[in-house]
Amino acid sequence: MGHKVNPKSFRLGMTTTWPSRWFARRKIYRDQIQQDHNIRAFFKRELKDSAVNAILVDRSRGTLNVTLTTAKPGMIIGHSGAGIEELKKKFLKEFYRGKKIQFQLNVSEVSKAGLESTLVVQQVISELERRMPFRRVLKQSIERVKKAGALGVKIAVSGRLNGAEIARREWLAWGKIPLASMRADVDYAQDFAHTMMGAIGVKVWIYRGDVFAKDRLQQYQPTTARTPGSREATGRRERPPMRPRA
Repeated sequence: MGHKVNPKSFRLGMTTTWPSRWFARRKIYRDQIQQDHNIRAFFKRELKDSAVNAILVDRSRGTLNVTLTTAKPGMIIGHSGAGIEELKKKFLKEFYRGKKIQFQLNVSEVSKAGLESTLVVQQVISELERRMPFRRVLKQSIERVKKAGALGVKIAVSGRLNGAEIARREWLAWGKIPLASMRADVDYAQDFAHTMMGAIGVKVWIYRGDVFAKDRLQQYQPTTARTPGSREATGRRERPPMRPRA
C-alpha cells in the first residue's frame, strides 16, 4: 500500500524550511501555533486577489515579523505605502488590541510565479470558478509551468467536473515528479474551488530540480564552531590510542 506524505513536510530541513520561526514551551507553544494559523487565515482573507504565495512568521522577545511573498507586491503596498499601512492597522486591531508589540510587515516579490505551486493552484481555481472546461485549464496551466523552467508538473482535480452527476478524479502530468527522492525540490499545494456544482479539489506538484548539500541554504549548515584539530575540520578519522603490549 502506498503511504501518502506531504512533499513539503517530507523534505523539511533538506529543500524546504519551516514557515514559522520561534521557540516556546508548553501552553505558550500551543497558543502561538493557533495564532500563527489565525494570522495566515487573516492575510489570505484580506489579500485574496493579491497572489500571496507564502506567509512567514518570525517571533522573538516582544517582536513579531511577518513576511508576505507575492507575485503582485504593488497591490499590497498600494500608492505611497497606503495599502500596507492600512493592512497593519487591521492586523493590530484584530490580534493585538490594547497590547504593545513591535510589529513589522514585509513584502517580497516572487521571482518566478510559474514555479510556485501555491500560485498555480490559485490560478486554476480562478479559472474553474469562471466555468472554464477543466481539461483546457489543466493544459494551459501545464504549458505556463513548462515555460517557467520546471522539470516536471502534475495537476489533479476531483469533484463534479464540468457539472457531471458523478464525481471523479482527473489529472494531467508532464515530465517527472520524483516524490521518493529527498534532494528533489518538489513544491506542492492544494486547495478547493467553490463552483455552482460543489467544491472541486485542486492539487499541484512542481519539480524544480535537485538540491545538493553544497547548494543548500545557509540555515541548514552547522553553526557550531569547529576547532582546528577536530574531525570535522580535518575530514580524517581519528584512530583509537594503541594499547601497550603486556
